[in-house]
Amino acid sequence: MAYGVKIAKGKAYKGAALKRRHIRIRKKVSGTSERPRLVVTRSNRGITAQVIDDLKGHTLASASTLDASIRGGEGDKSAKAKQVGQLVAERAKAAGVEAVVFDRGGNQYAGRIAALADAAREAGLKF
Repeated sequence: MAYGVKIAKGKAYKGAALKRRHIRIRKKVSGTSERPRLVVTRSNRGITAQVIDDLKGHTLASASTLDASIRGGEGDKSAKAKQVGQLVAERAKAAGVEAVVFDRGGNQYAGRIAALADAAREAGLKF
């Protein structure tokens, strides 16, 4: 199946480039029952993480900055990303997941993405 993203100009170029990178990553990264995929979705305001079994099409665990325990918390966006990483790791462990494949969603592995991944590793999730 071929996916195409139109070449954009101006402000839309950044979003199109992100989509191209995400498609390129998803060609190689897939989650199984033994090692589901940890997907990170980043926006300007928040961050979301999901543990997905691609073979069954089920979400096993998820966490977001919109969760009640994180939403009113103190700290900057990187601190909240760390909290999301810890929370998704705890929920994944409760669902019986020990190891995951990391899908950064076309984002650069730095800043909030790296903070979430490091926090999930510290909480006991293996990448």
